[in-house]
Amino acid sequence: MELRHLRYFVAVAEERNFTRAAERLHIAQPPLSRQIQQLEEMLGVGLIEKGARPLRLTEAGQFFLAHAKPLLDQVHDLKTMTQRVGKLERTVNVGFVASTLYGLLPDIIRRYRERHPEVELTLHEMTTVEQMKALKEGKIDMGFGRLKSQDPSIRRILLREERMVAALFPGHRLARAEAPVRLVDLVQEPLLVYPYSPRPSFADQVLALFSEVNLTPEHVVEVRELQIAMGLVAAGQGMSIVPASVQGMHHRNVVYRPIEDKHAFSPIFFSVRHMDRSPELAQMLAVIYGIYDDYGLPHTKERL
Repeated sequence: MELRHLRYFVAVAEERNFTRAAERLHIAQPPLSRQIQQLEEMLGVGLIEKGARPLRLTEAGQFFLAHAKPLLDQVHDLKTMTQRVGKLERTVNVGFVASTLYGLLPDIIRRYRERHPEVELTLHEMTTVEQMKALKEGKIDMGFGRLKSQDPSIRRILLREERMVAALFPGHRLARAEAPVRLVDLVQEPLLVYPYSPRPSFADQVLALFSEVNLTPEHVVEVRELQIAMGLVAAGQGMSIVPASVQGMHHRNVVYRPIEDKHAFSPIFFSVRHMDRSPELAQMLAVIYGIYDDYGLPHTKERL
């Protein structure tokens, strides 16, 4: 069995069609069909149900797919990490969600560059979902995101839980409230959530806050990004729920109120490829934990 057999089978299984799989692999369909048949002969079991339309995997095929994909991811990781080790100049690509830019991420990047000037850092703004894909494709080496997700090829380290706040127009009835607002106080307000794609996103995390206390916002407006949500809040078009670090935007027509509900937190995750143990990643974690200690922020510490 060779790696190409795994790649060919995964393509067929994901596309559920030999023609589309062949196009994806840039090969003709007959050779692809022969390779799959050869794989089944080597294993001594059928992987694809004969004559099924659309294409369906057998139980053995589903098992093989579940284990083949992580193996291919590991091979890709090995290639990427070996190429990085072989380069004299260290380059690290960092993905981040927009809201972290208003928190401590700038401090983290600045300190890392001061301590490790030999490493070239490049930043890429992308959602958590986009980061997961970019990590597996080798386009970034680490990511700062907020959504919980499970992927056997990605290791996610919880850095800390950040309090969430309500963003309101200064003239809003709750803007001058002395006590923290409650989710039940906000359920009838036009709720601006972001981004509307790709999903799942931070929008789903906000909606889940209401769901956890058996509430459903009456009017949800999905917008493309954080900055648009804040602009619409400033225009009095609704309110939004954002991580506390977004208060660093200092918008003159937006006020922020703490949310009383004890589960109103947004996690910050540090994501890397599961096999990656490069020194740059360990150095970045050391910088992150040092800054958190300096600011006295509660956080968890893990090693790669």
